Amino acid sequence: MKKNKNSISRIEKLCAQNGVKFTHQRRIIADVISNSNDHPDANEVYLRSNKKDPRISLATVYRTIKLFEEHNVLNRIELGGKRARYEELNEDDHHDHLIDIDSGEIIEFVNEEIEELQMKVAKKLGYRLVDHRMELFGKKITK
Repeated sequence: MKKNKNSISRIEKLCAQNGVKFTHQRRIIADVISNSNDHPDANEVYLRSNKKDPRISLATVYRTIKLFEEHNVLNRIELGGKRARYEELNEDDHHDHLIDIDSGEIIEFVNEEIEELQMKVAKKLGYRLVDHRMELFGKKITK
């Protein structure tokens, strides 16, 4: 769920809770990621952020993304050799990803059967599942 323009992003709230100083540039980068309807890579985050403030460099975007990752407020989606993509981490909106390995398209989905099966597997192995991330990689079936 994307935020209201006048509210602060979840990224900013979580960073504040962890004592991370929020500069003007970090705020713009967090806002760009939080308001993305797709899963942008670092270059796309840079292009969108740079439109809002031309002083933001690609290096600043990379450093800021790394900082957000270190504080567990950003989800990194690996695309198997291609550029990683990013999304705001939101525990209230759990979903998994199906990644098209040809186009790089990322499809978000929720499947209750898979969720239940993951809990059963963890329990069978003697664990209580506290978190997980699932990324499926596929090729579109053509007829």
